[in-house]
Amino acid sequence: MIKLSVIVPVYNTGKYLKKCLNSLVNQTLKNIEIIIVDDGSTDNSKSIIKKYSKKYDNITPYYLKNGGVSRARNYGIKKAKGKYITFLDSDDYIDLNLYEKMYSKTKNNPDVVECDYIWEYSDKSVLDKYDNSINPMLAIRAVVWNKIYNKNFLNNTGVLFHEDVHFEDVEFCYELFLHQKTREYVDDAFVHYIQRKNSITDDKSDKLMNIYVVLDSTIKYYKNNKKYKKYKDELEYLYMRYTYGSSFKRILRVKDKKRRCELLKYGYNKLISAYPQYKKNKYLKMKTIKNIYYKSINKFTYKLYSNILRKIYRD
Repeated sequence: MIKLSVIVPVYNTGKYLKKCLNSLVNQTLKNIEIIIVDDGSTDNSKSIIKKYSKKYDNITPYYLKNGGVSRARNYGIKKAKGKYITFLDSDDYIDLNLYEKMYSKTKNNPDVVECDYIWEYSDKSVLDKYDNSINPMLAIRAVVWNKIYNKNFLNNTGVLFHEDVHFEDVEFCYELFLHQKTREYVDDAFVHYIQRKNSITDDKSDKLMNIYVVLDSTIKYYKNNKKYKKYKDELEYLYMRYTYGSSFKRILRVKDKKRRCELLKYGYNKLISAYPQYKKNKYLKMKTIKNIYYKSINKFTYKLYSNILRKIYRD
């Protein structure tokens, strides 16, 4: 029996790929399959994949025309044979006992098992630890590679990755949450999330607004499943948090001033249009520094903060 299927989408990550694959083929958990989906790489990634797949019997490679990470992951899901499924980006790496530790939590067949992870910068490492003190939906860390998913659970939900957009993890995680009934947590960090400079903030700034494509799609999904009313406050708070948080930071890294201003205006207007009364959200009553910041934002301070914080985030 294959215990775990690890799906690795690859696109031009030859510089990092060997370290990623070495961390997989040396896992202490046995009976795992490694599904590598090359998404039309034009660098040396393909030759590395071929070399590893010849050497290791549990590696199965697939070669597709370029179609994006979501399509590659969805393709891998269809090919997976393991009791559980997980994902790993090809420029990241994991500790060698990660999957053994995670799989040890599956005795009662939970829908999802999750662990902490480490943000790896060039000059520092930062632990990302699960916060169990807040609402479970607001505590979601919208990444897929620090979790293993029960294959039957995943298939029964019908949830797949939204193709042809960025920030696909966000929609995937929040849609799965709607179905998730059982979850296990491993209180340790095994995944090393490598932080690279991303060209999306330079020559592909339009894709920054894909966050609203996936947020709007998630809201539609909750409405279609007749769960929007139940989770309206959480969805409203998340919409605001992405607008004034991670999306705001990414926009501030856009070099072209005119384009940066257009994106900032678009994000602000999207929030006001979707949730004009967001400042009455019950979660804004929590006494946190971030909430003080969120509540202070209006048309004037939004522009002021963008000018001040750009000096911090532009690098």
